[in-house]
Amino acid sequence: MDLDVFVTAHRAEWDRLDHLLRRGRRLGGAEADELVALYQRTATHLSLIQTSVPDPLLTARLTQLVARARATVTGTRRASWRDAVTFLTTGFPAAVYRSRHWWVPTALVSTLLAALIGWWIGTHPEVQAAIGAPAELREMTRPGGQYETYYSSHPAASFAAQVWTNNAQAAATCLVLGAFLGIPVLGILFLNMLNLGVGIGLMAGAGRLDVFLGLVLPHGLLELTAVFVAAGTGLRLGWTVIDPGPTTRRAALAQQGRAAIGMAIGLALVLFVSGLIEGFVTPSGLPTWARIAIGIAAELAFLAYVYVLGGRAARAGDTGDVEEADRSAELPTAA
Repeated sequence: MDLDVFVTAHRAEWDRLDHLLRRGRRLGGAEADELVALYQRTATHLSLIQTSVPDPLLTARLTQLVARARATVTGTRRASWRDAVTFLTTGFPAAVYRSRHWWVPTALVSTLLAALIGWWIGTHPEVQAAIGAPAELREMTRPGGQYETYYSSHPAASFAAQVWTNNAQAAATCLVLGAFLGIPVLGILFLNMLNLGVGIGLMAGAGRLDVFLGLVLPHGLLELTAVFVAAGTGLRLGWTVIDPGPTTRRAALAQQGRAAIGMAIGLALVLFVSGLIEGFVTPSGLPTWARIAIGIAAELAFLAYVYVLGGRAARAGDTGDVEEADRSAELPTAA
């Protein structure tokens, strides 16, 4: 395609569309119909240029023009509380449910890895010696040592806020870096399981594994589930780069990316709950069985939320994507 000839042939249409957009709402019926037709044609022109002779300046101009026209044609919609309720009752749980084939295996493999690391460290004193000096390890694992005082070393509210921030950042990182073929996500998962395995191994080696699990399980069940969901979603996003399925790679990534953004918001709320448990329940004076029971109840509530509400919404066709009216226009693909 000769770009100069193409621009000469269609510049008048683009200028006319720009003129109509500048007039805003002062359009008659015929002019409104003309604007819609010009918007559709300009979107097609943009697609042709992007696939045939991508010119940065022209692409930027037409992209802006198409975006302005789309906003005028479809109108803008303000978010409302109804949107938030819909997201929490259908969109987010549906997205988590639909990605279960990624995050459930991720959770199982990661948990097994942490258990194996813990067993290896706990049954091999030479490995423990390589981690730290005997005096340091005793200080960490003794009654009232670092593992136990960690959860009560700061005021509960500030500790919960710090934990929530750190975990939310880790989950968001998994979601964002998933686009890099999922490789960074595997690294993040391994580091998390390594830290957990080291704690299991050292406390098991000191004969105090029950104490460690009593401190970790109340908040760790829900917290790790959220991390596994984020990691599984990130891996799914990375696989989309490799195999976009029946749609174009751009469209598939856009859909998965939008769902991942929603997932990040939802998981931040889940991690907020686990942060509250870690800040107020884990270091509390409640019996161990009561603290663990609270953690199990929170985990079961989340799983029921995903598999009941999310399963119902997914079977009804909800993908966790934003409403169609809020999506970017899908431009036609040149043959």
